[in-house]
Formats: sequence, structure tokens, C-alpha cells
Amino acid sequence: MKIFSARQIYEADKLTIKNQQITSDALMERAALQLFNWIDHRLAGAQTKIHLFCGIGNNGGDGIALARHLKDHGYHLEVHVVNYSDKRSSDFLINLDRLKARKVWPNFLNASSSFPEVGADDILVDAIFGIGLNRPPDPWVINLIRKINDSGAFILSVDVPSGLYSDNVPNDPGAAIQADYVLTFQAPKLVFFLPETGHYIGEWEVLDIGLDPEYLRDTKTMYSLTGKNEVLEGYLPRSKFSHKGTYGHVLVIGGSYGKIGAVILSSRAALHTGCGLVTAYIPACGYGPLQAALPEAMVLTDRDDDSISDIRVEMDPSVIAIGMGMGQGAKTLKAFAEFLETCKSPLVIDADGLNMLAGRKGLMKKLPAQTVLTPHPKELERLIGPWKNDFQKLEKTRKFSKKYDCIVVVKGAHTITIYNDKGYVNTTGNPGMATGGSGDVLAGMIAGLIAAGYAALQAAIFGVYLHGRAGDLAADYSGLEALTASSLIEAIGGAFKDLYTPLTQGRDDAEMMD
Repeated sequence: MKIFSARQIYEADKLTIKNQQITSDALMERAALQLFNWIDHRLAGAQTKIHLFCGIGNNGGDGIALARHLKDHGYHLEVHVVNYSDKRSSDFLINLDRLKARKVWPNFLNASSSFPEVGADDILVDAIFGIGLNRPPDPWVINLIRKINDSGAFILSVDVPSGLYSDNVPNDPGAAIQADYVLTFQAPKLVFFLPETGHYIGEWEVLDIGLDPEYLRDTKTMYSLTGKNEVLEGYLPRSKFSHKGTYGHVLVIGGSYGKIGAVILSSRAALHTGCGLVTAYIPACGYGPLQAALPEAMVLTDRDDDSISDIRVEMDPSVIAIGMGMGQGAKTLKAFAEFLETCKSPLVIDADGLNMLAGRKGLMKKLPAQTVLTPHPKELERLIGPWKNDFQKLEKTRKFSKKYDCIVVVKGAHTITIYNDKGYVNTTGNPGMATGGSGDVLAGMIAGLIAAGYAALQAAIFGVYLHGRAGDLAADYSGLEALTASSLIEAIGGAFKDLYTPLTQGRDDAEMMD
């Protein structure tokens, strides 16, 4: 699903009006009807009091038009116009006149107005600002927003919580609506998925208002949302006549004294994700533990007992995953740098591998094309430098990816995979996955998919999705707090099965896990 920018949505509005030969207020009427139908389907005429806080632009016009439909169907409502400017959109004024014709007289709020009485059992519709907001609201409006947030009422925002910008973060954390639910038009907005802005949105749903289908289909967007339908398009089914060589050979390089478990997790994850063979290259101290923990893997050992000091392998793997549990000692750094000088295989670099790259930026130029990097936030900061906000973080990551022709997996609640100025926002996963070893599992999964025949970018996108879905299935079984990296691996098979399973059966699959 595409994530359109505010500019692109405005362009879609204009083309829709032109190509479908409708007026702008007719398009607003579509939006209002969709909002009304959603509310009416759930309330079914219940006399819960509905407060509509409407601005004086087009977002406010949506709210005023919605109020008219609610009035026509007998709902108990009160309309408040947030009078933050002398300028009012023409469609707002058209719908205001239509509402007054129904004998509904809005309460006009300004800097000297007292806050209306709103009950904790009421519903509050937020239609103050839309996606066009580009400056902080006036102080009295910010104070109104704070009172709305403190009201205790269920808050339903129209298109986007008021106070959020489409391409920036509010300077004042209290200057945006904390919405319980957002009904957004035509496509989700990027702010729904970023750490600094996503917490303003409880849940969201897209309402189709019939914008120009050709524009929506043909317009390229910088970001898109990745769900089951998107990953299914690239899924590679297994052939009846395949064998282990068909699905490639993953080499996992890493580990140090006390951190052999990271390599075990990555190697297990690669095998569970479908590669044919796995070889682990580890310090000699890890030979026994790895052979015992993972008999399916082959093991090569470094000449050093407790760290990686000299990477020498006489094999040609399909892909190499490197860095997990590796440490950053002088011998390891030297071995890593020498390894990159001659490496021609596709790479997935995680953990200490990323930190060594960040410490010696010249090594970035040695990476094979489309190397996959899987940093957590601090590792990403070491690679690209500090950022002021999430939008700048993504901009810097895009430039970094383009400069070094690498794929960067920006891990988080909604992990974003970035390559060639394009970002793919993931939809799966949960807070239980914030646990040690989860990143090792992800790196192994991506490597396993590359070995199995997926292109590096598709492997990163698909791996992130499967990783999150496995986490969701594991959490259904064990709960968030008890989720571990090992339970993620055990749920990978269920995540694959879930690609062709109705969502209602996902919980049944989780309950079958041991």
C-alpha cells in the first residue's frame, strides 16, 4: 500500500475534481459520508453525545459536513468551531450554511472561550487541522488541544490527529491530539509509523473516498506499507524436484567468548527460513556449544580460541551474515577489514560488524553492492550521525543508502527498509520482540532468504515481515513479557503458513506451538 505525501494527496484531490467533473464540496461530501457511515455502523443510533471540534479549513469542513449527516439521522451532537483565523475555506463555509439550515448553531471558540463540558462517556470528533498544518498552532489552540486530550472522552480524529505535521515533529509534545482512533482518507500517513509521532495514534483505518484511480496507481511514492498481500507477490514456492543445494548455503561469521549464542540464533533462523545449508565460522571456544545446540549446521573455527582473528574459508557461500556477537577487538577489526577486501558474496551485516563499519567509514566502500545492514537505533546513529527528528533520520538514511548502494533496515516498532531513495514500512511485530537476540534472528532470516533465491531487497522486506509475524504468533502463545529470540525462531514456520491462512486462524496456529 502506497503512503502518499501531503502534496500528492492535494494533487490527487485536484485531478479527481477535474477528471470526474465534480466540485470540491462534492468530494468533501464523499469524505463526510464515509465518516458518517463508519460511525453510524458502530453506534446504530445510540444517543451517546458527540462533540465535533471543527477547524475553519477543509478538515473542519469535513467535520461540519459530518455533523449535518449525524443531525439528519437523529444523533445527539454539539458542534464547536475552533476560530483560529479570519480566513475560512470556501467548502467550510458552504457546509456551515448547510448545517445552519438544519437549525444547528455551532459554538464558536476563540482565545477567551471556556472549554465546553465534555463527559468521559462522550465521543469527541477532532476535525481541527488536517495534513496541511505547517506551523505551530496559536497558544490558545494548543491549550484547547490539551483540554481535549484530558477530557477522558473517546477521541476520533479525521484524517490525522490535529497538531501533527505531515513532514515534521511537533515542537511541543502536548500540541497534538492524542487520538484513540483515526479515520484517514485514501491512504495511511507516514506519521502513523514513526516513533516520535506514531504514539499520537491509537488505531487507524483507511476510508476510500474515490480519488482518481489512475493517479493513485501510477504515482510513485517515497514510502509504502508492507503487509501480507505485498509480500505474497514476491513469495517463491518450493519446487517438488528441488534439493538442499537449490536453496543455497549461508555462512554465518561471528561470536566471541561468552557470545556464541548470537551465532547459534542466526544460524538456526537461517535454517528455519528456508536455506539449504548453514556453516558457522566461530572462535574455537564455540565449537562444542554450537555443534551440540545445532546439529544441522556445519562448523568452522578460527585459529583464535576466544575471538575472530583471521577469517579464512575455502568455500563459496550464497550469502554471508557477519557481525553478531563478534566483538570489536583489534584482532577482530583487522580480520574484518581484510575480509571485506576480498569478499564478493552478498552480505548481511549486523551488530559488531556495523559498529566496526561506523568506526572506519572507509570500509563502507569495500562492501558488495546491495549489502544489507540491520542496525538498531544506536548503531544507525553511529553509521549516519545524529538526527534532530525521525524525518531527518529517514532522510539521512536514504542518502547513506544511496551513497554506498546498501540496503538499510531501520529497526523499530515499524521497521523501515530503505534502499535507492525508497522506504518500505513494516506492519508486523510487537513490543515483546524488544529482547536480546531478536536482531540476531532477523539477520539470519534475511541471509536465509537471500540464499534461498530472493533478491537482497526482497529478502530484507520479506525477512522483516516474517520476523514480525513470527513475533506476533509467539506472543499469542507466550505473552509479550515471556517472548524470547528462541521462541521467535520456533514461530517462523507458522509465519510462513500464515501467508496462506486467514487471519482468524493465526491464533490457532500459535496455540499448536510447543
